[in-house]
Amino acid sequence: MEASIACCSARAFLPGVSTQHSTALAAPSAISPSFSSKSLKSTSLFGESLRQVPISSLKVSKTTQSSLVTKCEIGDSLEEFLTKATPDKGLIRLMMCMGEAIRTISFKVRTASCGGTACVNSFGDEQLAVDMLADKLLFEALTYSHVCKYACSEEVPELQDMGGPVEGGFSVAFDPLDGSSIVDTNFTVGTIFGVWPGDKLTGVTGADQVAAAMGIYGPRTTYVLAIKGFPGTHEFLLLDEGKWQHVKETTEISEGKMFSPGNLRATFDNPDYDKLINYYVKEKYTLRYTGGMVPDVNQIIVKEKGVFTNVISPTTKAKLRLLFEVAPLGLLVENAGGYSSDGHQSVLDKVIGKLDERTQVAYGSKNEIIRFEETLYGSSRIKGGVAASEARSEKWRGSVSGIVEAPIEKVWSMVSQTKRLAEWMPMVERCTDLAGEEGVPGYVRLVSGFMFPQEDGERSWIKEKLVSIDIPQHNYVYKLEASNVGLDGSVNSVKLVDYGNDSTLVDWSYELDPLQGTCEDSIIDYLGFLYKSCINRIEGAIEASRKVSVAGSQFN
Repeated sequence: MEASIACCSARAFLPGVSTQHSTALAAPSAISPSFSSKSLKSTSLFGESLRQVPISSLKVSKTTQSSLVTKCEIGDSLEEFLTKATPDKGLIRLMMCMGEAIRTISFKVRTASCGGTACVNSFGDEQLAVDMLADKLLFEALTYSHVCKYACSEEVPELQDMGGPVEGGFSVAFDPLDGSSIVDTNFTVGTIFGVWPGDKLTGVTGADQVAAAMGIYGPRTTYVLAIKGFPGTHEFLLLDEGKWQHVKETTEISEGKMFSPGNLRATFDNPDYDKLINYYVKEKYTLRYTGGMVPDVNQIIVKEKGVFTNVISPTTKAKLRLLFEVAPLGLLVENAGGYSSDGHQSVLDKVIGKLDERTQVAYGSKNEIIRFEETLYGSSRIKGGVAASEARSEKWRGSVSGIVEAPIEKVWSMVSQTKRLAEWMPMVERCTDLAGEEGVPGYVRLVSGFMFPQEDGERSWIKEKLVSIDIPQHNYVYKLEASNVGLDGSVNSVKLVDYGNDSTLVDWSYELDPLQGTCEDSIIDYLGFLYKSCINRIEGAIEASRKVSVAGSQFN
């Protein structure tokens, strides 16, 4: 579970976690009074009434105290999508600024003179004028965002200070114009970038990215992006009026006979790669290869099938750069439900040791990546077990967020103290310290009350452990260690974001292992109802506390 800015992990009573479903606030009457922990552990969880609100139809429900973050929809503008996908306004601003740069680059690519300059970049690749123009536009966009600390380009492979903050800021690596050598042939080319939190672009992995995207300049201009923790990879189309519109969501890469074989010269002295290519031909796969990595990988996401390979051999060394190309595209493919591999592991698990680190790679459906690993190395870590990306996707996740009309420090003071839980968590009666020191990872507490109706009328209880806490960033993560409600092992966290004008965005999400014989939507809906009720009470609890304080001071 990752407790990132975009989404936090959650469990069943505390603040939230990773997000796959956004939940609507169901009416209290929708919850059957006969609901019990036994039904939670077995079948027909929470009854049919809660499932009458389909996830795809959820809309914003705003009260005087808070508003839900809703499911993204086809037709949304870029800003509407990002606002729903992440509560982090800094990340939203950065992705919007990069969208503006991609829009401008698209026009420049269409009108550029494609004569070469006399320049080569530090890696020895020839640069065309349009490369350097795209490079300049992207650096300017990141500077203008005011949230980027460092940026690094494939054309300028050194960290450039963009002036943004370290805390709450980001570092971005990008390939300004992948495929620039085929611009003059009028083939599709594109921009690739990955976004990492903080100020590090080495010593990190692709899995640490909070977002990745590519801009694709072809017959259409599209902006394809993925937000860590938010399901799917999403395509936006550049309209005539210059706006981005959400046109496609990809959440699954299925099996299909389409292949894009890069670096075919490696088949000369890599017999295993030659065997793999011959398999594709023998099995009558459709060849779809342009020579540009962006369109060749993008077609897997758009067509929702296929495989892309770029393999090394004794005489053909790795060309693709992990930081600038492979890791960002890895997040895009895996967020879309696909898989990636360097032959032994997901490219998202590879540590980026240096800016110019290079690797071989394959992207595609699950079976295609199994075939890639088995043919080249004799076995597959996916077939032998559960891939890391698959293990993450097997969790049940949900999220609910809302605006509280109170300053962030007051909200944090309310939600971060165990002794104040009963003030804002409905039906919580008692909170007891069991081990450790509050505010320090390892702290354990027992929460009891009527949060989950029991068939025998008994109180529900949970024992949870503080996994992590970041006071400056206003977030923490708890894991449920034991309970009588059947949600043991689930994780939750809370993330607060200053929303301006003395208001705070509270983001709760939750993550739990699938429960045998139960309905995922029913569980997600009920937990969403429970957490939404908590959000609705925070503002009132703060006001009640203020009145008590005022009355006490007057009495004294």
